[in-house]
Amino acid sequence: MLNTAVKAARKAGTLINRASLDIDRVRISRKDENDFVTEVDEACEKVIIETLSQAYPSHGFLGEESGLTGGAASQEQAKQAEFIWVIDPLDGTTNFIHGMPVYAVSIALMHKGQITQAVVYDPSRNDLFIASKGKGAFLNDRRLRVSRQDRIEGSLIGTGFPFKRLEHMDPYLAMFKEISTKAAGLRRPGAAAIDLAYVAAGRYDAFFELGLMPWDAAAGSLLITEAGGFVGNFKGDSDYLFSENIVAGSPKVFAQMVQLLSSYKLPPSDLAQRLRPAGH
Repeated sequence: MLNTAVKAARKAGTLINRASLDIDRVRISRKDENDFVTEVDEACEKVIIETLSQAYPSHGFLGEESGLTGGAASQEQAKQAEFIWVIDPLDGTTNFIHGMPVYAVSIALMHKGQITQAVVYDPSRNDLFIASKGKGAFLNDRRLRVSRQDRIEGSLIGTGFPFKRLEHMDPYLAMFKEISTKAAGLRRPGAAAIDLAYVAAGRYDAFFELGLMPWDAAAGSLLITEAGGFVGNFKGDSDYLFSENIVAGSPKVFAQMVQLLSSYKLPPSDLAQRLRPAGH
């Protein structure tokens, strides 16, 4: 299954690289305020689903552009389904359309609510991050381990702004201020799949973000746990994929981040209403 996911990710990466040579010709539309989709996103998701469907015709899909397909009609059904592929065909679309080479293809397989296979492919650098549950995480055949950092102080921490749900902005800015006074630095490249992969690779000591969708975090979360790190929501619970908030890091920094972030009051999640089958 992992090899098929890698094949699909590389096909999508080829489309992305080809389009990046002449971005001015790429057709762009707006899904919502500050939320863009391009014909490249749509073409990549199509080729990924076609590749995976040919190999696994009974599997379902949860894709950023196509929604839920293959039988699951709700968030709860998706979590209980036998096999659901969770796909972000081009994470970092805003970067892509501005010519900023920080974006990735993210593909994960969820089996009865647990992520078991993961691919994050950075086509601009030809960096391939992969993981299988219980078999470790790798970058271009090199085994990954999270950092050994044990305190927020001195840590380099990744984050992302909650640009899709602006009601999150006030609590987020308070978190940002508190963490930035403790950490060595905060970084916001604009592609959560890459941010999470960088935690797995030890490039970041931790990462946190509000407002993430399941396809933003699914593959990266397995990379981190297979690299020895921890992933949870802001309370430290394991239902981070469907909670719209995520924190990840090396074990001790993760624990300190949860202690800090869990004290903030957040607006209720509306993810269940936003996850709908394709065509609804």
